Amino acid sequence: MSFPLLTATAALPAVGAIATAAVPAARRSAAKWLALLVSLGTLVLAAIVLVRFEPGGARYQLTESHAWIKDFGVRYELGVDGIAVAMLALTALLIPFVILAGWHDADPLETKSSRWRPTQGFFAMILAVEAMVILSFEATDVFLFYILFEAMLIPMYFLIGGFGDRAHAGTEENAAAQRSYAAVKFLLYNLVGGLIMLAAVIGLYVVAGSFSLTEIADARTSGQLDMATSTERLLFLGFFFAFAVKAPLWPLHTWLPNAMGEATAPVAVLITAVVDKVGTFAMLRFCLQLFPEASKWATPVILVLALISIVYGALLAVGQRDIKRLVAYASISHFGFIILGIFAMTSQGQSGATLYMVNHGISTAALMLVAGFLISRRGSRLIADYGGVQKIAPVLAGTFLIGGLATLSLPGLAPFVSEFLVLVGTYSRYPVAGIVATFGIVLAALYTLVLYQRTMTGPVKAEVSKMPDLRARELAVVAPLIALLIFLGVFPKPLTDIINPAVEQTMSDVQQKDPQPTVPIQNAEAAK
Repeated sequence: MSFPLLTATAALPAVGAIATAAVPAARRSAAKWLALLVSLGTLVLAAIVLVRFEPGGARYQLTESHAWIKDFGVRYELGVDGIAVAMLALTALLIPFVILAGWHDADPLETKSSRWRPTQGFFAMILAVEAMVILSFEATDVFLFYILFEAMLIPMYFLIGGFGDRAHAGTEENAAAQRSYAAVKFLLYNLVGGLIMLAAVIGLYVVAGSFSLTEIADARTSGQLDMATSTERLLFLGFFFAFAVKAPLWPLHTWLPNAMGEATAPVAVLITAVVDKVGTFAMLRFCLQLFPEASKWATPVILVLALISIVYGALLAVGQRDIKRLVAYASISHFGFIILGIFAMTSQGQSGATLYMVNHGISTAALMLVAGFLISRRGSRLIADYGGVQKIAPVLAGTFLIGGLATLSLPGLAPFVSEFLVLVGTYSRYPVAGIVATFGIVLAALYTLVLYQRTMTGPVKAEVSKMPDLRARELAVVAPLIALLIFLGVFPKPLTDIINPAVEQTMSDVQQKDPQPTVPIQNAEAAK
């Protein structure tokens, strides 16, 4: 029996979470180092998965399958395709940086006389989220995926509500109330989506007689499973609604600015760069593969919603006074691009969307974590409270600028490649949608450069005049992310080689081919 590599990749952070939570209250530093070492070990396992995966091989590789709940046909089934491998690698890569960036975020909650271990709990819950997110990318049993999809909400709720941002105007009581509101809103939105998905999961089992993604897909391909059109559309809507809440897609997005605004910067990265990616990933894996006809039926409406997300999110980002809420609305705009690429139903669009998920995770992590370092120094999230930072903290300002330029998809940085592919793929099938989406790029340049101008340039404000530059630990967080943004911006081929075969299989699921390009010059030459 081969080594269960996929299980080990998810089990290590799960066991690490339990071990970190069990560290004695007085050994706060030991809990931090344990969590960091576990996350690095998980990164090593994810790298082994990446190396062992063969892009030209079977669709799902490193598979595992064991009986779980026999009476209901539920199995513990795992397998990864190119899209899942990319998302697994992104998750394992970002968690060590999240832990390092949040090294002191739970310290103020600790008292010598406390019987509780809030610091241990903080890092344990980060590892628990990592374990569930990784396993959700690996799961090929629909019921197993659903359990993980819902279970990850519990530690996230406590990370937002119990360990929220302390840089809050007003009293501590007001700050606690805002954190509680954001956490409850996050939980309720996602629980409603999850409950609707549960009904669809049960309906799928009634129709297909199985929870296995591969079995259902094979039965559909062979003609053994023939869903009624109305049934397929209803099931699709149940799945898509839950994924759209998680993604988040307009108008189901309103929980995100509250959650990211009130969470600490590392937890905000965990939300938008890791957890939210489960929603867009699931659209590719479950919606398109299980319900191909319904996916094509719903495409026009979804494209409109994605375009609204792109423009609406960018417009609201322009008007924000809070740094973290600005990044949150920018992320809503970026998720609109991802969903636009998925449902453009072209290979360029879906490759770009998958690449965008990875690049958005890295760029948002870089920008938000540097913003978190900035906010922790001044104790304020308001843009107006800053000015002239580049004169006294040039490294902080420089990394903030690179993170911002990546957010607006500057050529030479990683998000440019993915955004370009999404726009090309969309335009080739839906020209009007491709044109409208480009307005998001213009607005991104506006909110990014205005943010940098107002916080980093101009006269030095007295409150920031003694602000220190980035320290060694903070540089260790930011420098690798910046290096990755540059590397993937000039050489994305390692990722696209992994992603493209999986995208081709997804295109085959929905029985779509790329539109044939028209080349007037060649036609003219042929006519001669």
